[in-house]
Amino acid sequence: MRIGELAAATGTTSRALRHYEQEGLIGSVREANGYRVYDERAAVRVRNIRHLLDAGLTLADVRCFAGCLDGDMTTAQPSPEGLRIARERLALIDARLAAQTAARDRLARALAAAQPPPEAQLTPEAQPPPEAPFTPPPRPRPPAGSRP
Repeated sequence: MRIGELAAATGTTSRALRHYEQEGLIGSVREANGYRVYDERAAVRVRNIRHLLDAGLTLADVRCFAGCLDGDMTTAQPSPEGLRIARERLALIDARLAAQTAARDRLARALAAAQPPPEAQLTPEAQPPPEAPFTPPPRPRPPAGSRP
């Protein structure tokens, strides 16, 4: 099957398939006209790659599963190595989430500290009148018949 057919069969893009091929996760042969042709196993491999990526793994992680990509990974028992890789990825994601949460909390505290307390806020009657919007002066027009 050609790259467009494989993309349609697996719900991915031709660009992603070329990337998976460049990473050594799938293979193809070239026809005389240069088109890539994939065998039927490629669809299973691509679905398994997408399954692992959707679970939160990276392509580098998926490379470690290369020997398992031809089977049904959605129902197979995970290997000890696969579990180790998944646990390491989860720990990394948890650390990134913790760092982002800490950054969010610091920003929220800074915003809260920058806002005046409610009693210091002016009531609508005590607020100064709004300033008139800035209107630039009109540009002078060149004399008729002259060019810029």
